Amino acid sequence: MNFIDTISLFAIMTALAAIPSTSVGLVVTRSATLGVANGIAVAAGIVMGDLIFVLLAVLGLSVVAETLGGVFHLIRFLGGIYLIWLGIHLFRSANKADIAREQGHEAGKLLASYLAGLFLTLGDIKAILFYVSLFPASIDIESLKPTDMGIIVLITIAAVGSVKITYAFMATKIARLPRRQTVVTGMRRIAGGFMIAAGGFMIAKT
Repeated sequence: MNFIDTISLFAIMTALAAIPSTSVGLVVTRSATLGVANGIAVAAGIVMGDLIFVLLAVLGLSVVAETLGGVFHLIRFLGGIYLIWLGIHLFRSANKADIAREQGHEAGKLLASYLAGLFLTLGDIKAILFYVSLFPASIDIESLKPTDMGIIVLITIAAVGSVKITYAFMATKIARLPRRQTVVTGMRRIAGGFMIAAGGFMIAKT
């Protein structure tokens, strides 16, 4: 990979990561209601999902998907169920007492946030389409060297991770605004609806 290829890939991945989406909504909601650490955990899950797609794209995503088609369907189904469960939980815990009780950085909440980000990414049709079409068009996969793979990994972490983490920190500032309870409750319900819809879509496409 030359310098132009590196900059171009970084710009493309940064732009795609910054587009408002369900993953952004998940990062914002978990960060605003459970603390920035949970938003960062979601971002880490999203980055891991993207790294998995990078690996599959290099190995030949279409071939791997065809060989392991049943596994992908299972991941999408379980991910859909998990997202629906989280969405319902957001709707049911929108009052002040529940929000206060959920504050903290307990390992269980961080793991739940990480898995939500991972499953959401693995079931994201847009991510799959990007790594099947645009990614190979941006990079000459056939001529990649081990050093190039390292660069791509770093670009993915820096581009996707930095954008999602920025959203996480922005969400904590929103949560500190006056009428915090109203803002947080609204965010939880909106994100819950998005997550239920995303989970249902993933299951329907399984």
